[in-house]
Amino acid sequence: MKNQNKAYFFALSAILFWSTIASAFKLTLRYLDFLQLILFASVISLTILFIFLVIQGKISLLKQLTLKQYLNSAFLGFLNPFLYYVILLKAYSILPAQEAGTLNYTWPVMLVLLSIPLLKQKIGIISMLAIITSFFGVVIIGTRGDLFSLQFNNPLGVSLAVGSSVVWALYWIFNIRDKRDEIVKLFVNFVFGFVYILVLMVFTSKISLPASKAIPGITYVGLFEMGITYILWLKALKYSETTARVSNLIFLSPFLSLFFINIFVGEKILFSTIIGLIFIVGGILLQQYSQYNKT
Repeated sequence: MKNQNKAYFFALSAILFWSTIASAFKLTLRYLDFLQLILFASVISLTILFIFLVIQGKISLLKQLTLKQYLNSAFLGFLNPFLYYVILLKAYSILPAQEAGTLNYTWPVMLVLLSIPLLKQKIGIISMLAIITSFFGVVIIGTRGDLFSLQFNNPLGVSLAVGSSVVWALYWIFNIRDKRDEIVKLFVNFVFGFVYILVLMVFTSKISLPASKAIPGITYVGLFEMGITYILWLKALKYSETTARVSNLIFLSPFLSLFFINIFVGEKILFSTIIGLIFIVGGILLQQYSQYNKT
């Protein structure tokens, strides 16, 4: 198999798994609290990441990390998995899966906005138009198509879903500057994230074993949202001739996600969700066009 074909295989595998996660979140949250889901899924993901470290012979790299690098992981782990999933899964607990999942896809827009103050980047007219286009999609979804009322059906849920995309964008901005091995970095970040969620639960919630009905969902989220899928995506980027060849495939994910939500969760997909998603993705593609013309 040629390298580019391998890249497509790994990328499409990752996208397929990511497309099912909104359904997995919503179904699993029927049986346990969102904090418990993060805690137990983190255990699964840490186990998987540790196994990959052993298989790849990278355990020794953990001993080579400096105090500064561990402190950096403490910060990155606070952003993701801790803060990101606390905000996102709270949104899933109070919003329909189609709304929480779709609004979370605004993170590329947030990445552009945050790059202005944090990376000192300048954006042009097309980029501004792209941002406005995507946010118009957010308004369509949040108001469920009732644009003239400008009343969000669930302001807290919408704020949390969009807020999670801000945290995700922040994570990737700071993550880019960290040149450590990706699997090592991910494992250490998740160790810190697990500690944070454990401390939060000790002070705010009761830790108890999950119901048997929740275990398949916890396992699935831990394996394919927080664990293996990251590795599949990294492999896709590694084998691809250019990042763009696989990165553009990610836009299949939100549309596939709506299909799975309808089939597995049983939600009727609103027309406003589809139109809003088209505006969000359209804005992101317009932003990519703007970046392409600069190079």
